[in-house]
Amino acid sequence: MSIWKLRASIIGTLAIIIGLSTLFFTIILHLLNALNLTTVVLFVVIFNFIQWLIAPYLINAIYRAKEVKPSENPKLYTMVENLSRKSGIKMPRVMIANMPIPNAFAYGSPIAGKRVAVTTELLNTLDDEEVEAVIGHELGHLKHHDVQVMMFISILPAIFYYIGYSMLLSSMYRRSSQDEGGGAAVIGIAALALYWILTLFTLYLSRVREYYADRHSASIIDEGPRKLREGLAKIVTAAEKKRHSSMMKKSSNLNSFKALFISDPDTSSADVRQLAYLQDSKLVERIMERKITTFDRIQEALSTHPNIVKRLKALKELEKESTT
Repeated sequence: MSIWKLRASIIGTLAIIIGLSTLFFTIILHLLNALNLTTVVLFVVIFNFIQWLIAPYLINAIYRAKEVKPSENPKLYTMVENLSRKSGIKMPRVMIANMPIPNAFAYGSPIAGKRVAVTTELLNTLDDEEVEAVIGHELGHLKHHDVQVMMFISILPAIFYYIGYSMLLSSMYRRSSQDEGGGAAVIGIAALALYWILTLFTLYLSRVREYYADRHSASIIDEGPRKLREGLAKIVTAAEKKRHSSMMKKSSNLNSFKALFISDPDTSSADVRQLAYLQDSKLVERIMERKITTFDRIQEALSTHPNIVKRLKALKELEKESTT
């Protein structure tokens, strides 16, 4: 996917989400008591804003992430420092998360600052050049302000979820009080339907921004597409093996913020379970040979991350672009 198509997809999806939200919100304001509805909206917005402000501290606690000082891991610190300079952004705080899966994520807020984290398992599983490509991807998220964009967009489905839930409860109360509750029930069902529609668009936007971050990594690192392909292939392979281990079963809280990860640990393909001992390039080829089934497409539509086969093929195309 070209840079212009990526940008058009991002802008188009944002326009659809905001447009649908504004239209439906206006209709509800016209049909209902605006004061009560405004109270619900303000509650959701304030709640999500506070959650965003304190989210880095929650993430650190859940994923046992600790800041890395230059003296503790000079190689990793220097890597992030150099890639931040190439990305044209201020260097984020470098974190290591004590997690049993290889992954990485970028996060932050105005009060906590920007942070990029890698897991201990990622450092143990990937070669240095692959770690570099993964960090380049995460810095792409920070450069593109994905944390802020996705926080803002995620608020809109949440608003309609609470509106729908409130309207349905209100209609049940009115019926029990022998008042008319049919109108509120209709609005509640419509609001919940819009919540699901907006959620699908939000997930799509998240997947597009993953491609965008992949492209950023490829643009600042020599042989970036190849390094990131091989790193992603190792990540999904290791994640699939770990997902079936007793350690992963005990770590159910890994899903709490999985949208942050470079790869979704829940959608790793079962077909890559036995590929861990192949050479890097062969591992990538075997994964790319998989046929994308209808189930894969449905699973992707409900995921924050692109299908791994499609993602590796996109990086392959990006490599071809850079050599022509």
